[in-house]
Amino acid sequence: MEGEPTAELIRTQLRRLRQNAGLSQEEFGRLVHFSGSQVSAVELGQRPLDRFFLKRADEVLNTGGLLLSLLRMAERDGQPSWLRPWLDAERDAQLLWCYHPTLVPGLLQTENYARAVIRADDMLSDDEVERRVAVRLDRQAVLGRAQPPKLVTVVEEAVLRRADESFRGIMAQQVGHLIRCVERPHVRVHVIPAEVSTHVGLAGPFTLARGADGGWIGYLENQLGGTTIDRDEDVASLVARWESVRSEALPHRQSVELMKEVVSSWS
Repeated sequence: MEGEPTAELIRTQLRRLRQNAGLSQEEFGRLVHFSGSQVSAVELGQRPLDRFFLKRADEVLNTGGLLLSLLRMAERDGQPSWLRPWLDAERDAQLLWCYHPTLVPGLLQTENYARAVIRADDMLSDDEVERRVAVRLDRQAVLGRAQPPKLVTVVEEAVLRRADESFRGIMAQQVGHLIRCVERPHVRVHVIPAEVSTHVGLAGPFTLARGADGGWIGYLENQLGGTTIDRDEDVASLVARWESVRSEALPHRQSVELMKEVVSSWS
């Protein structure tokens, strides 16, 4: 659920901007391709805030993206308390190191891959799945800013090849996306080949972020959430594990060639 104070601010701003533009709910609805009753429901909080609706509202009302930016804030406010310190570290990072033994890391997931992974939790409603997908994709904006962090990720070859008939199209799109991502100078993906059977990283996924002050913060994921790691000795342990994991992976060019081979093997 969106952070309630920010969500109420969005509804208030939407109503004020619409009225200042001299538009009734019916007139505004026609412009954003919604009915007048749907506009009323959004403004009264009887309908969830919709990304497409707010994007259209920003365009029609010429807000410079204000409403959609506020929605991102609301979604962040709605994140569990254990995740917020990591979101701050991720957003402010100058360097990110990420290893995941079973999935493509979230910052490099395509929309379809993210949706498939999130939807695997059958306890989530369709609305909650879509909300989580939107939040995950919004987090990727750190890679597109004017001075993006350097992102280095390590993935297992088995992750790239996990594609039965029903999932192959999504996986081909995802691996193709990884290949395009590494064309950017600040993104690197290294692959641990299948012949490396055991290494320290298999104990679980982790990410490290280095801020502008040179300090490191770690993040550990688990089935129920995640933990931000900031004790010096624990961070040092994660850095050592990263160096071990990274040493098992192929160099950049060989990793790209392996990813290309994976895609070509499906065609």
